[in-house]
Amino acid sequence: MRRVSKIAAASIASAALAFTATACGESSTGSSSSSESGGKLKIGMAYDVGGRGDNSFNDSAARGLDKAKAELGAETKELTAKNGETPADRDQRLSQLAESGYNPILAVGFAYKESVDKVAKKHPNVTFGLVDSVSDVKNVNNIVFTEEQGSYLAGVAAALKSKSGEVGFIGAVDNPLIKKFAAGFQQGATETDSKVKVTIQYLGTGQDTSGFSSPDKGKAAAKGMLDKGIDVVYTAAGGSGAGAIEAVAGKKGAWAIGVDSDQAKDPSLSKYKASILTSVVKNVDAGVFDLAQSIKDGKPRTGTTTYSLAENGVTLTTTGDHLKDIQAKLDEAKKKIVDGSIKVKSTL
Repeated sequence: MRRVSKIAAASIASAALAFTATACGESSTGSSSSSESGGKLKIGMAYDVGGRGDNSFNDSAARGLDKAKAELGAETKELTAKNGETPADRDQRLSQLAESGYNPILAVGFAYKESVDKVAKKHPNVTFGLVDSVSDVKNVNNIVFTEEQGSYLAGVAAALKSKSGEVGFIGAVDNPLIKKFAAGFQQGATETDSKVKVTIQYLGTGQDTSGFSSPDKGKAAAKGMLDKGIDVVYTAAGGSGAGAIEAVAGKKGAWAIGVDSDQAKDPSLSKYKASILTSVVKNVDAGVFDLAQSIKDGKPRTGTTTYSLAENGVTLTTTGDHLKDIQAKLDEAKKKIVDGSIKVKSTL
C-alpha cells in the first residue's frame, strides 16, 4: 500500500486496555534480543489485549510483522500480556523494547497512547508506531484508520441481506474508537433501507475492557440479539468476536460480520465460515510494514498516517462469495464514499 497523506487528527479518548508486563507474568515470542545487532533491522511489537492469535486486530498487526521478517530480514520481539494491566506496565513494556535496541517499536492499541507519549520522549532516536491513537511526540508515527467507512459498507451489506429487517452491532467497549465502527454501520444500514432497525450493544464501559477478550460475553450478546429476531450481527470486539460468530452460526439463516481480519479464513473459525457474510478488515499489517520499511530505508516515518477506504486501508472481504448478489450496490456505495458524495459519520 502506498503512503497516505499526513493529516491532523484529534486524540482518541484514552482508555486502559488490559496487559501485564514481564515482571507480572508477560510472555514473549520471537528472536531473543541482542544489543549487538550488526545494523540489522530490529522490530519490537507490543500487542493489544489477546495478542497474536486473537483472530482479529492483533493478528492483522502480526501479519505486517511476519512480512517484515520475510522481506526485510528483520529480527523481532513480541510481547504478549494478560488482563489486569496498569499504566506502569505499559510503560515498562515499551521501555524494555527501546532499551534492548528495537527500532521501530509498535504499540498496538489506543491504550498505549499515554505510555508512548512518555517513553518516546525518553528515547528520541527510536521511532514508535502507535496504532489507533494519536501522539504529538516527534518520533511517533500514528497509524490510524477510517473504521467508520468500512463499517458503512458492512451496514449496507447487512441491510441488503437481512430478512427480518433487524441487524445488530456488538462493540467491545463504549468508547470513541468503537463508536466509529457503530456509527458507520448504523449509517450504512439505515441509508440503504430506512426501515431497518439497528440495535447497538457494548460488552463493557469505562475502564472495563474485558470485552476485547471474552468470547463468552460475545456469544451471550449475540444470542440475545438472535433471540430478538436480529439476523445479521456485526461484532467489533477483538477476541470476543469468536463467541459471537459461534452463536450466529448456530442460528439458521443468520449472518455474522467479522472484523479486522478475514475471519472466514481463520483456522479456528473455519467451521463457521458458511455463516460469516464478510469481515471489515483493517489493514494494520500495512501500517506495520510501511513503518518498518521506512526505518530500513533510513527515512523514519512520523506524524499521522491515515489508511482510508480509498487506499484500501479498510476493506470488505469476499471469502465464500456471499456478497456476489449485492456487490454492485457495495461498489456504488464505496465509490460515493471515496468521491465524497457520502460523508460517513464517526460518532453516533
